[in-house]
Amino acid sequence: MEFAVIQTGGKQYKVSEGDVFSIEKIKASASPKNEEYKKGDKVLFDKVLLVDDGKNTTIGTPYIDGAKVEAEIAEIGRTRKVLVMKYKQKSRYLKRNQHRQPYFKVKITSIK
Repeated sequence: MEFAVIQTGGKQYKVSEGDVFSIEKIKASASPKNEEYKKGDKVLFDKVLLVDDGKNTTIGTPYIDGAKVEAEIAEIGRTRKVLVMKYKQKSRYLKRNQHRQPYFKVKITSIK
């Protein structure tokens, strides 16, 4: 079973063909009009740290030249609300805020 380790959003993921997982939202920097990614768009991960095909293992220093992992965006969403509070006792200071982190759910289509 072939798998790879990729880096995106400051995190590393072990992926194989057909896997579906959530990653941090990424910007479409290749687009000249500053457009956002949409559901069904293709995403290319070129920061590949390791590739294993069952017989040979290739380790990058830090990345493997020419290695690519292609994926398709299956879903775009936001996580559950997180309550952010600042509180100072005896001074009547209380601030409340909420945050929802955006994410992409991607499906790996090929490892090259």
